[in-house]
Amino acid sequence: MDLDLAGKIAVVTGSSRGIGLGIGTRLVQEGADVVFCARGADALEDAVAAAAGPGRAHGVVADVTDPRAATQVVDAAVEAFGGLDIVVNNVGGSGARTVDETDVDDLETVLGRNVIPALAVSRAALPRLRERGGGVISLIASIWGREAGGSPSYNVAKAAEISLAKAMARDLARDGIRVFSVAPGSTLFPGGSWERRMRDDPNGMADFVERELPWGRFGTVDEIADVVTFLVSPRASWVVGACVTVDGGQSRAF
Repeated sequence: MDLDLAGKIAVVTGSSRGIGLGIGTRLVQEGADVVFCARGADALEDAVAAAAGPGRAHGVVADVTDPRAATQVVDAAVEAFGGLDIVVNNVGGSGARTVDETDVDDLETVLGRNVIPALAVSRAALPRLRERGGGVISLIASIWGREAGGSPSYNVAKAAEISLAKAMARDLARDGIRVFSVAPGSTLFPGGSWERRMRDDPNGMADFVERELPWGRFGTVDEIADVVTFLVSPRASWVVGACVTVDGGQSRAF
């Protein structure tokens, strides 16, 4: 299937590793021109160099947890490629593991790692998307935004992202801007939290996989990236405001 992404211009935040890297790489392979964004210059340079395809890749070192950097990233896409059609908000991070450890500072920190960057980058992109007659905004949330699990503040932040995507979808449809969220399950990749946990507690992780993952394994970056790439394409034009779960049956929510 031709996803009709050739010539589209995209920004993917948090794209030097993991799911963001997979999404950015897949978009380049489908012919989109992609701005990769991350805080670390070396990993970002490697990500851009490895993104091979008919599309082009450009790297911007920016910390979008600072709302001022959101405009920098959007402007970089316009400067490098001439516009903006697609925004994938992938920056995130967890916090304290228990309610006893979760205080106001922790909650504010985790919201600042997840929801605030998604809102800031999306808002910065709106004028550029409107100039093109519309576009697509995706928020990479989590199954822990749909049901209990993970850390308390992470639950709150990811639920907020899903809610924000729904609100944006309703408001921005009139401008031809399509918004949705994606809820990945537990996904294994180099340098990620699950790889660290498997190294630190192999027996505990073996129990977790047997108990929680029906297919007996973690998800892969490619499995998430393939779905997101389809969803941001014109082929998914009627997916608006939905939260699409990609988790191998891990979650228990309807």
